[in-house]
Amino acid sequence: MIGSRLEKVEFDNCISYNGVSPAIGENVFIASGVKIIGDVTIGDNSSVWFNSVIRGDINYIKIGSYTNVQDSSVIHLTKDKPVEIGNYVTIGHAVKLHACTLKDYTLIGIGAIVLDGAVISEYSFIAAGALVPQNTIVPSGKLIAGVPGKIIRELREDELKYIHQSALNYQNYTEQMKKSLNKF
Repeated sequence: MIGSRLEKVEFDNCISYNGVSPAIGENVFIASGVKIIGDVTIGDNSSVWFNSVIRGDINYIKIGSYTNVQDSSVIHLTKDKPVEIGNYVTIGHAVKLHACTLKDYTLIGIGAIVLDGAVISEYSFIAAGALVPQNTIVPSGKLIAGVPGKIIRELREDELKYIHQSALNYQNYTEQMKKSLNKF
């Protein structure tokens, strides 16, 4: 049942928890090996790639439209803090997000970790491997890198455009994948 809260689990990617099932928008791609559990909402034209886990068991997770969660990423929360992810967000491979907020047009690089209470503002870029500590507020238009993550510089105009383009690219990859995948 695409486009609404699932009445019952019809495929093993989505799992009800405590009577709450994921709500999946229109034209969402969910790859093999993905687990989406409990109170999770995913907006239209988004994608969740191979072996990612999105676990809304003790609070909710809201993922906007045109957002991509790449392979082997994990999204979880706390009882007191949900996860809210905006529109046109790219979450790179093997990213860990925990009880945080990502505003619209953000890019989280491969292997980055964003911890509890952190807020990543619009048009921000978290570099591959960076660690964003608890309760960090990342201002708009910044590049964050390192462990712990620090502001490196303002993003250039081409980088700001790339953040949006990255989300659109994944929408195109989704369409190609839907046409090309065959189980055997």
